Amino acid sequence: MNHSHRSSYRSFVSLLVLCASITAPVIAGEDAEVSGKWTGHIATPATPLKFDIDFKKITDGWAGDISIPMQGAKDIALSDVKVEGDKVSFVMTGVPGEPTFSGTLDKRGEKIAGDFTQGGAKLLFEMSRGEDRVAAAIEALKDFDEFVEQAREAWHAPGLAMGIVIDDQIVLAKGFGYRDLEAKKPVTSKTLFAIGSSTKAFTSLTLATLVDEGKLDWDTPLIDYLPNFKLYDDYATTHITPRDLVTHRSGLPRHDMAWYNNKTWSRGELVKRLRYYEPTEELREKFQYNNMMFLTAGYLAGQLTDGTWEQAVRKRIFQPLDMRYSNFSVEDSKKSDDFAYPYRDKDDEVTRIPFRNIDNVGPAGSINSNVEDMLKWVQLHLGDGTFSSKKILNKQSLAELHNPQVVMGRPSTRPELSSPSYAMGWMVRDYRGHCVVEHGGAIDGFISAVALYPDDGIGIVAFTNSQTGLPTLMRRHAIDRILGLEEIDWHGEAHEKWVTGKKYEKDAEKNTDMFRHADTSLSHPLEAYAGTYMHPGYGEAKVEINGNQLSFTYNDMTALFERWHFDVFNGLENKDDPAFEDMRIQFRSNMKGDIAELLVPFELTLDPIIFEKQADPRMSDPAYLKQFLGVYALSTQKVTFALQGSVLTASLSGQPLYTLVPSGTDEFNLKEVSGFSVRFAKGEGGKMTAWFNQPNGVFEATREE
Repeated sequence: MNHSHRSSYRSFVSLLVLCASITAPVIAGEDAEVSGKWTGHIATPATPLKFDIDFKKITDGWAGDISIPMQGAKDIALSDVKVEGDKVSFVMTGVPGEPTFSGTLDKRGEKIAGDFTQGGAKLLFEMSRGEDRVAAAIEALKDFDEFVEQAREAWHAPGLAMGIVIDDQIVLAKGFGYRDLEAKKPVTSKTLFAIGSSTKAFTSLTLATLVDEGKLDWDTPLIDYLPNFKLYDDYATTHITPRDLVTHRSGLPRHDMAWYNNKTWSRGELVKRLRYYEPTEELREKFQYNNMMFLTAGYLAGQLTDGTWEQAVRKRIFQPLDMRYSNFSVEDSKKSDDFAYPYRDKDDEVTRIPFRNIDNVGPAGSINSNVEDMLKWVQLHLGDGTFSSKKILNKQSLAELHNPQVVMGRPSTRPELSSPSYAMGWMVRDYRGHCVVEHGGAIDGFISAVALYPDDGIGIVAFTNSQTGLPTLMRRHAIDRILGLEEIDWHGEAHEKWVTGKKYEKDAEKNTDMFRHADTSLSHPLEAYAGTYMHPGYGEAKVEINGNQLSFTYNDMTALFERWHFDVFNGLENKDDPAFEDMRIQFRSNMKGDIAELLVPFELTLDPIIFEKQADPRMSDPAYLKQFLGVYALSTQKVTFALQGSVLTASLSGQPLYTLVPSGTDEFNLKEVSGFSVRFAKGEGGKMTAWFNQPNGVFEATREE
């Protein structure tokens, strides 16, 4: 069901304000037997409003409860339950309009139909003896294991774990394949997997608990909570809100390489550097997935709780849900006795790859969990904000997290799937007539899929330790079986595309040189490209010489680069870390002809990120700079070079003091005038000489003894 329909149901039948009532006694007698589960619907004007009821015989009559998944109502006690002959009636007290069901049991004792009344309005209802949904689901999945194993092998996935819950009862919690392929250690329901971006829903729910406590308002400007927060755009800085952070509408593209594998900057430092990341859209103009904004949301949670994001999630979610196995770092997972290793499939060869530590961007994707813990998380979202009688979140706040906030702009390619919208840490769409609230996750060697079917009371989680779409395919296959939908070969269709795509990529590799100018040469000797390059938001990139190739290092990831053409280099294959494979980097000269900039395509929606080459560090070392000090004869003038701390200065009579900015080895630009520079070198007889490079010529100045 789509959410616009659901909203109309809420307005027509005011069930969101239900409260539990005490079951009243009924008159005993020789009446019909109605014990057990019943499922039915109220014939609302648009689409039927589904419900299920459990009746049970008690000492002095009858009792029962009702659940209406579409309204978030679960196991609400009924009052005044009467079974008199073939007449059945019951009341939902405490609800505006006192909703009342009055119906007649058919001769077979299988159906009850009659009138539903509320506040003077009357609608028809009917319900049938419902089968045990859990038993029915188990029956529908009786050969599911075999199907999963076949799919896992077809996708070259070492391991898979899945869990399914229906009406708070676990239908499936199982592992398939191997968590450790080399040692043939099997996946279990306790095996830890990196869940990647499925973490985002934990961050948004943590903020929602702060909203419940009055410590946060979704729509108050963020700078009210983080006064030093700043973005590239001033308007966005002063207007962005916590809601914007968790709905991907900040105007920023991903800029992921700034944090990817970054082991140097703290979470606070990454937030501080947001001011240097260029946006591609206006605030709230368009959905653009952004991990940095969720990092900021987690940082906000830590600031508002006088701790860290990890502490807030542990206290507000992990502990009350008894998620005892879950953690926040792959380093912690490796300490467990049941964790999955990450794998990569390249050229049909499955190999283990290193864990990717993403602790610094934790609120966007660092949680590791297993089936058993994640089913508890799913149960919380399918309920009314409580778990095992513990209130975690207000019902209204939970519903807000699932409410669509921004259209994702991703058109559906299948009639069974509506175009998705983004809520708050969740995506929402219609799946074959059923509302699904979902989110996936991907980080090196791991894929996760978490899906809620709130109108059906069903939740599914799936994880794999390989880079495949297997989790989503398996949960779609499972829900089709459980709901009794006509089979769609999701796995077969996707696998065929995957195989075709791999072949297409192979063919494309043969054409790689089509746009390469192989007959070109470098503009400088190879050594001229080596050095340290800086960007205020992305940090440091190092280029070193390695034989006749360049070695490029960024965020502790290193790869060899070969010359492609002109001053462009291409990343070579690296089995240890493929992050820079086939990435092209370009060097650019300044007006003097020196290599001054490195262009790296770290954000594909923008022009390449420009890293500026840094001067030799000795150019800021007073001990080294002392050799240049003194008075130099420049034509008829005298120029004096002196030190101010670690900065070299130049003064000429009648002119302002000039600051020398290092631009190369023994070379400096004059900060105050563009296009002027000075280079120091020893001339004849070993005398130190300063060469002034100006637009109108190069002038020699010799130091006086």
